[in-house]
Amino acid sequence: MADLKILAVDDSPTMRRIIVNTLKRAGYTDVVEAQDGKDALAKLKVESINFVITDWNMPEMDGLTFVTTMRSTDDLKEIPVLMVTTRSVKDDIIDAMKAGVNSYIVKPFTPDTLKQKIEQILAG
Repeated sequence: MADLKILAVDDSPTMRRIIVNTLKRAGYTDVVEAQDGKDALAKLKVESINFVITDWNMPEMDGLTFVTTMRSTDDLKEIPVLMVTTRSVKDDIIDAMKAGVNSYIVKPFTPDTLKQKIEQILAG
């Protein structure tokens, strides 16, 4: 668990801080932050990330485009992705799953929910 390097992607600095703090409380201390999909792709090229938590609604490159790009890139397509978003419409969740997210959490979420989702994804 401690060797898991997580990329937290959200255009809101406040939301990134909440995610980072929640991850730290859950025992995940190695967290890299990105402000949108473009920034995240750049970080994925230089960091050895094992897990991605991304928002959907972001400027520059939204979460869905980011995940689709990851899934079509050989070096990145196997990295687990958890989408954390305010979008709770069933069609949006289906679109996210089709794009290749491993799981989906609707904001607001509890630290326990985040930890459980990460563990579920990692357990496969």
